Amino acid sequence: MVPVEAMIDSVLGFVRENRDWAFWIALVFAFGENLAFLSIVIPSTAILLGVGALVASGQLSMFPIWAGASIGALVGSMISYWIGWHYGRHILAAWPFRNHPDFIDKGNAAFRRWGAFAVTIGHFFGPLRAVVFVMAGIARMPPMTFNLVNFIGCLAWAYLTPLFGEVAGHIIGWIWSFF
Repeated sequence: MVPVEAMIDSVLGFVRENRDWAFWIALVFAFGENLAFLSIVIPSTAILLGVGALVASGQLSMFPIWAGASIGALVGSMISYWIGWHYGRHILAAWPFRNHPDFIDKGNAAFRRWGAFAVTIGHFFGPLRAVVFVMAGIARMPPMTFNLVNFIGCLAWAYLTPLFGEVAGHIIGWIWSFF
């Protein structure tokens, strides 16, 4: 088994055995998933999809997962925005940005094209999630605007991600019932 798959299986096994910790586990993984650059190495989306499958099997309730993931995503993305706001020049001068100025151009183009909605969209695309909140800070998106669209994005992402896992779990269970 690949180390990432083993980690996902371990976390899901821990959640299954410790249902009372589901809120906190969702919070921690959503925080990591939305914290600048850390999200690249944490497979939180896969974990939240798997947790959704546990909801489908009746082993967990959706509300604690959604609440924990919403709070974790909100805190992680707000810290990332703050990092971009305060350390943007230093970040842009560091690797990989200094070697790939096209990353910065693409980020700026996304904000010009989509505006504040780019933050909401960023919640749903793993590669963007690692930097979109930082780029919003670097681009000096007004804090009130960022917080509003980020709040909506966090709530939607934290609900829809495990929900997709739950729906997939129901479909797999339905198909499995034929065998």
